[in-house]
Amino acid sequence: MNQQAFRNHAARHFAWHCSDDGRVATVTLNRPETKNPLTFESYAELRDLFVGLQHASDVRAVVITGAGGNFCSGGDVFEIIEPLTRMAAPELLRFTRMTGDLVRAIKRAPQPVIAAVDGVCAGAGAMIALAADLRLGTPQARTAFLFTRVGLAGADMGACGLLPRVIGQGRAAELLFNGRSMSADEGLAWGFFNALHAREDLPAQAQAQARALADGPWFAHTVTKTMLNQEWAMGIDEMIESEAQAQALCMLTQDFRRAFDAFAAKQTPRFEGN
Repeated sequence: MNQQAFRNHAARHFAWHCSDDGRVATVTLNRPETKNPLTFESYAELRDLFVGLQHASDVRAVVITGAGGNFCSGGDVFEIIEPLTRMAAPELLRFTRMTGDLVRAIKRAPQPVIAAVDGVCAGAGAMIALAADLRLGTPQARTAFLFTRVGLAGADMGACGLLPRVIGQGRAAELLFNGRSMSADEGLAWGFFNALHAREDLPAQAQAQARALADGPWFAHTVTKTMLNQEWAMGIDEMIESEAQAQALCMLTQDFRRAFDAFAAKQTPRFEGN
């Protein structure tokens, strides 16, 4: 899906906006009256959107947020939770694989993804935020991996693998076992949030960070995201060799040459992503 297709994307289950130049895309979960819960359909559309972004190199940064002072309350109780209680095992497995596919698609999208989190961020909503590359919050943000509170395991959508890597094993175990809310201050101190901003400032701060990334060395950013994800499963020798190859490839780009020329001329580099 190219830039024009993404500019004209007709989202059915969330609000979608692209900047004038198409480089920054914003996804807004948009059911504020019920704190932006997910349905079977919105899960699938979000998954398909991020899969499509893997082939949209003109979109260079993505912000995902929620409307009405909340990020996302998780799966809709009556549109997801109740139907799940009546499903057989094969149907349940199809659903849980689909939810995991959303996290996988966010991780595989080459664009840096920024979650702008305000208010309630729970269940699947917390996992969407966790799957993002950067997370900005407000003092009102409350993040809960509340799966055990509905009788399920804390192992959902990759939580047992992803959360310890971000906030540490012991803290992750606490949150995943008891399902309590993590305060914004805890989230910042533990590394879940990169920064906290006043509620009224959060949208502008998220857009500013996305714009800075979108106007940076696009190809190099895609390599950075790829290596951040791949190196989890590598030993030190593999890490160093993989990064040597990745960095040598980046040194072949014109952006690298532009940066040197700008530095030599005491100017600000203008990156083109090639």
